[in-house]
Amino acid sequence: MSIDAFARRVYRLRRFSVEDIFMAENANYFAGLDIGGTTVKTVLVDEAGDLAGEMVEVRSHVKDGYEATFGQLELALDQLTSNIGIARSQVRGIGMDVPAPSSDGVIWAQANLAADWVGTNVRDLFSKRLGDVPVYMTNDGNAAALGEYAVRKMHHGGLLLVAPGTGLGGGLVLPGGRAYEGQNGLALEVGHVSVPHREENGELPGCSCGLTGCLEAWVSLVALRRRVGVELAKPENADHPINDGSTLEAKAFRLRDFAKAGDALAVSIFRQQGQILGYGLADLVRVFDPGLVVIGGGLAETIGFRDDYLGWVMEGFEERAWPVYLRSPINPEVETTRFEWASGGDSSAALGVAFSAREMFG
Repeated sequence: MSIDAFARRVYRLRRFSVEDIFMAENANYFAGLDIGGTTVKTVLVDEAGDLAGEMVEVRSHVKDGYEATFGQLELALDQLTSNIGIARSQVRGIGMDVPAPSSDGVIWAQANLAADWVGTNVRDLFSKRLGDVPVYMTNDGNAAALGEYAVRKMHHGGLLLVAPGTGLGGGLVLPGGRAYEGQNGLALEVGHVSVPHREENGELPGCSCGLTGCLEAWVSLVALRRRVGVELAKPENADHPINDGSTLEAKAFRLRDFAKAGDALAVSIFRQQGQILGYGLADLVRVFDPGLVVIGGGLAETIGFRDDYLGWVMEGFEERAWPVYLRSPINPEVETTRFEWASGGDSSAALGVAFSAREMFG
């Protein structure tokens, strides 16, 4: 070692007391692993629940089997711990979420995973692979809801998340910070509650789940593509500038730009979607009374006119909700149900399961 290198090392050590070094070497951390169809987003939190270091993202390899994904999870853990200079043994608990229905650690459906995930207790297997580090596992909707709860450090009540994207996901966090998952881990399929809205021909729209009339059949990117196709098939919209021969998916994405510019057709489609979402939320609020409803997901985050969209959601909510779910009958100044946009960002789900791991294993 050169004299300069030795001097730098001594300087670094002199910045900390022996007590500081001992505490750092014995501090506990908790990891959050958000397993997606393409990537895994991962974070560490410390014993105070604060983020430790930056998010690490790696490929998920979920279609190559759960063992391949386990290897990627370990790679991410090594990067997380290396980035903040701690040993991996200081990770005392792990939370992870999977993009598929599961119960007590066992995957129940394939979704976008390889076939070997189904029927496998990936939670216990991953825990054993790590030397019996305790692992908490939930689905991605619950994880996102937990993440939104975690970033609101002054909020201690309930929280209902709805996340319009390709489909319509969601989750419910109970006061105190525990996700409500149901007896079998299958609760809060918010996209598949029924709403009475029908197409102009009187039919209930079909849903990806095989049923008709689901909320997701109106509020999702899939639903948006269907609505664009229906509207552009009308003679009065034949010359609309979006009707340019591109795919329905491309038209649906461009519809957002038209709506931001105030195009009447685009605005009417988003207004209908927002109102139906609010209508469905009224029934969910009547059942769960969360106090706070958070709207997230790719669709809601990118439409570019959030105030307008939230206004349409409130129109539908006020049409269906009882007045008591809007304001207190004792003090009308008090809102009984608040609406907010998601604020957790890309790391929200990872942060949510890390938060849960800290609560359960800390």
